[in-house]
Amino acid sequence: MLIKKFHILIVALLLTACGYHLRGAIDLPAGLKNVYLDGGSAQLREQFRQTLQSSSAKLVSSPEGAVVVKILDEDSQRRALSLSGKGKTNEFELDLQLSFELFGAGSVPLLERQPIEVRRSYYNDQQDIIAKDSEEAVIRTEMYQQAVLAIISRARIALAANGK
Repeated sequence: MLIKKFHILIVALLLTACGYHLRGAIDLPAGLKNVYLDGGSAQLREQFRQTLQSSSAKLVSSPEGAVVVKILDEDSQRRALSLSGKGKTNEFELDLQLSFELFGAGSVPLLERQPIEVRRSYYNDQQDIIAKDSEEAVIRTEMYQQAVLAIISRARIALAANGK
């Protein structure tokens, strides 16, 4: 029994020593522990909430005392890339474009308008059409995750440059 406890302790120590952390968790500076999101679609807001929550930060409902991310434009499109001989779409391209501004406490501008574009394509198998709806939803979720991580990365750099 004592040997099992010792092994568990060793494994726990090795995991913490190797830098292991939960998937999606990122180390945020103190200035990004409270974020207010002004604008944005429901999908973008949900991805922001999940990303911040996994990093011990939170999406707050008031801009007071928080970093403000103002979403100016957000557009999501789907277009056909290739067609089969029967005129059915074989491949789609998904495109997410948005731009944002970043403000610190007291509405101090930290970043001017910043564009972000995420593009993905996927094959549309005509034999397995039911699964393609869920595949597109998963790809869109990943695109929003990537956009949120890009915003957070730029915010970290802006806060570091301003000494916050």
